[in-house]
Amino acid sequence: MELNAAPVTVDDFAPLGLVGFGHFTSMLVENASVRGLEMHLDRLARDCRTVFDAELDPYRVRDAVRHAIRDVTDAVVVRVTIYDPKLTLARPGDPANPQVLISMRAAPAGPQPPLRLQSVVYSRDVPKVKHIGLFGAEHQRALAQRAGYDDVLFTDSDGSISEIATSNIALITEDGQLVWPRAEVLAGTTMRLLNQVRDEDVLTRHITMAGLTDYVGAVATNAATGVRAIASVDDVHWPEHEMVATLRGQYESIQAQRI
Repeated sequence: MELNAAPVTVDDFAPLGLVGFGHFTSMLVENASVRGLEMHLDRLARDCRTVFDAELDPYRVRDAVRHAIRDVTDAVVVRVTIYDPKLTLARPGDPANPQVLISMRAAPAGPQPPLRLQSVVYSRDVPKVKHIGLFGAEHQRALAQRAGYDDVLFTDSDGSISEIATSNIALITEDGQLVWPRAEVLAGTTMRLLNQVRDEDVLTRHITMAGLTDYVGAVATNAATGVRAIASVDDVHWPEHEMVATLRGQYESIQAQRI
């Protein structure tokens, strides 16, 4: 773990846990390259303006990631967290000097098994920002896992679906179209890359829990695992659709950008 390309001290790190004000992006790094690297950097710059009212130099971030992975040979998930250790709980609106924290973990090995989701009425704070305020989402995920599911699908009170705790969801129609929920969600990098590479219009619809049976399959997308099949939402079950492999192949064919 490094802060501005230097080892992290307790004093550096403590405000992140005690104040918890910041934002991040996570990216799969293989051979020092990332699919959608520019999208990740653009997101960080955009969210920095929203969270801190400050500009973030993407080249500074890129240099910090490059330094952190200098001795890494295996695939890893790199998390870039932007925060200001000097901001306090009482004064988060003070002029900020955002810092770049790099952490990493081993990448998941191979395609992950299909997800079993439990629906819950919940929405993240400021859903279009990838912020570090994950307690609510993680709490809902924990409750779902204790009930025997793998993850949680967020819905509005009227049953409209939006997103998974840390992933996007897309539904597959009988004629092989991919449909994303029309809702306030974080538009993930994997979602955006898929929409770019697929030779068809991007479809969004108002999708409700009651309407899930109108679809023949579903997928979850995020940077760490790419494209992952969804086996069920509550008592709605789908076999793994052949389109899942197609989507995974389309995503994996995207040329990664060198860090």
